Order: sequence, then structure tokens, then C-alpha cells
Amino acid sequence: MKTLKIMTWAAMLAAFFAAVVMVSAASRTSGDDQSDAGAAFNAKCVMCHGQKAEKKFDSSLPDEQLVDIVMKGKKPEKPPNMPAYAEKGVTAEQAKALVEHMKQLKSVQ
Repeated sequence: MKTLKIMTWAAMLAAFFAAVVMVSAASRTSGDDQSDAGAAFNAKCVMCHGQKAEKKFDSSLPDEQLVDIVMKGKKPEKPPNMPAYAEKGVTAEQAKALVEHMKQLKSVQ
């Protein structure tokens, strides 16, 4: 009888920890795009666009146009130019996450 109680408790604990691990992994996966975008922004973009995406970023443009600028680059009237990140291996999904991150940063101001 005592062995059965111990086995029942062990099974319940194992199920609980398995659920915790699954929920934790799912939340990490859904936030990965945003954390990757934040890391990419800090590494590549902050020097020109500022900590809060307050410089040279028009958040009123449609997302498709902003993603296109990230992917293909842009030559403004005066330097520095926005480089084309598709050539550097950035995917459209990553560019979209980056645009969303920048819009979020700018909205916090």
C-alpha cells in the first residue's frame, strides 16, 4: 500500500514537471522571434536608428514597405544608406519581426 502511494506521488510529480517543461518551451518558442529581433536590432540597427527607433524610422509606413526596405535597403538623400539585409541572410520573416520590434520600441517613447 505504501509503495503504491509513493508510485502515485512520483507519477504525479513527473506529470507536473513534464507540463511545466512543455509550457516553458512553448513560451520560449513564441518569444524567440521577438528576442532575436531585439538582439538583431541592438547589434545592427541601434547605431543609426537609436535605442528607441527614434531616428530615421517612419513607423507610419505600411509593414510591407518597411520589410521591403530592410530586405532591399534604401538610399536616402544623404548618407548613411540603409543596407540591404537580404544579401546578408535575413529572411522576410526576420525582417517582419524586426519591423514589429522597432514599432514597439518607438511606441514606448
